[in-house]
Amino acid sequence: MKELARSQDPFGTVLVTDDGNRRYLSFGEEDEQSCILKSQPSHPQYAFVRVMLLVLIYIEPKRALSFGLGAGSLNTALAGACPSLKQQIVEIRQRVADYAHRYFYLPKSDSIDLIVADAADFVEEPIAQRFDLIFSDLYTAQGLCDIQIDDRFLQGCIERLRPKGWLVLNCWREHRADQVLDLLSKQFDYLFSATTQDGNWILFATNHMPDISQADYKRRAKELSERLGYSLLALSKRLKPVER
Repeated sequence: MKELARSQDPFGTVLVTDDGNRRYLSFGEEDEQSCILKSQPSHPQYAFVRVMLLVLIYIEPKRALSFGLGAGSLNTALAGACPSLKQQIVEIRQRVADYAHRYFYLPKSDSIDLIVADAADFVEEPIAQRFDLIFSDLYTAQGLCDIQIDDRFLQGCIERLRPKGWLVLNCWREHRADQVLDLLSKQFDYLFSATTQDGNWILFATNHMPDISQADYKRRAKELSERLGYSLLALSKRLKPVER
């Protein structure tokens, strides 16, 4: 494994390594935050990112907001799958933002607005616009950031959704009985989850469940799968309604 870059900031280490075919972002020696296949950076490699993108079967978004960047795997995949999508990304670490562009091929485009800011502060600001999709994937080397399951943060996300929008959270299996479900159950008519073998627990919440025929569902999943580099239909079997 070749080390390409290493730096320190107030939050700790940011490390970029390369094995020839893949490139990795880490927040510590024993940590692995993100990975890309250099020959196809728009094809996500981690299962949790692939699961989060299942939402694209149900909605054709015009605007998306992401909290947490990492190497930008989710956002690069979104740009490839939805070329007309306008993205806004909130990332607290300037070095992470710099490395995403320099080493991980995050597109530099007028369609991607990357803001270096604290997600907690961002949701306290006046609402400038609303989004069809909001993703939250806030992690450090120690695990899930507490803010992601904080009521005030979740409420700030909810207020920024359009009426037919979707909220997608990358949590961990230990949070299944957490207060996050109480809040989401009160705010959303439809709540789904999917787990990965690594223990990620992905939550999908919306107040609008589109009426999609089976034929259209399969057609859309096939088209997206070709752009994303993996089978959404096979992965969609993991998606289950949350029991309340």
